[in-house]
Amino acid sequence: MVKRVVVTDSNFATLEVERAAAERCGASFASYQCSTEDAVAKALAGADVGVVQFAPVSAAAIAGMAPGARLIRYGVGYDNIDIAAARQSGRDLAYVPDYCTDEVADHTATMSLALLRRLPALDASVRRSVWSVLEAAPSIRASGDVLVGFLGLGRIGRATLSRLAPFGLRFAVHDPMLSQEDVEQLGATMMDRNTLIASVDLLILHLPLTIDSHHVIDAGSLAAMRQGSAIVNTARGGLIDEDALAVALISGRIAGAALDVFETEPLGATSPLRQAPNIILTPHAAWYSDTAVTRLQSLVADEIARALSGAPPRRPVPNHQ
Repeated sequence: MVKRVVVTDSNFATLEVERAAAERCGASFASYQCSTEDAVAKALAGADVGVVQFAPVSAAAIAGMAPGARLIRYGVGYDNIDIAAARQSGRDLAYVPDYCTDEVADHTATMSLALLRRLPALDASVRRSVWSVLEAAPSIRASGDVLVGFLGLGRIGRATLSRLAPFGLRFAVHDPMLSQEDVEQLGATMMDRNTLIASVDLLILHLPLTIDSHHVIDAGSLAAMRQGSAIVNTARGGLIDEDALAVALISGRIAGAALDVFETEPLGATSPLRQAPNIILTPHAAWYSDTAVTRLQSLVADEIARALSGAPPRRPVPNHQ
């Protein structure tokens, strides 16, 4: 019987690379633009290889795939997939964590420097015809006086730190996967999570979204942060309680925020973040470059071929949920 490769959804101009990989292995290929669990379940029914980008993949969708099927995620995260159900069913799970490290690190570092120099407030002041840095941003700290904290310091976090290091900033890290020696070699100080949140001038999130990390930054965390500190999130939207962040920005407790990811995407028209001051919002764009798109599709095509030929995943989803 001919094996089936199904792409549930994508935002690429063409899927010819993926199609060619399937057809070289004698498989059929179909693509959809699913946005609901039911649509995904219908598309994946009987599929030997499923590829998903943003659509939600439920337990029912996973159960309906062919025996021995593999599910592949276009990208670094995989919180749109019911991982527990996939594990229980014995499905192979693959993802692509290494296609956009430089792009996300560049985006994160750019956002960080913009907040530290208070660019959102300064830009807004000029647009209001207020020509006074002291009024618009009464406190801008010299780089050597700034402590930047990383919650999570994996591949992308380390790349971000390396980009910020030449500016003379100081760094603190909380990551249970790293040793004291690992952190010191990076020129940073290891801290427990609560101490880091309460101590830093700029907090950068580089965590996966799990049950334990959901809303790791909530009203309590924001209240514990230093007055006038700022936060950057290019990881996953669910790490932050967005309503609480909007309140903290409006009150001035938090001096600035830069977000590329949101709990619901696209960001809702009524989200309080849209009215919050001193915030930079980008549309889940940190991953993007022409090169990154080509790399992502090529690596997924390779993963399709591996699945159809019986080879193990190049990058299996880690078993730490």
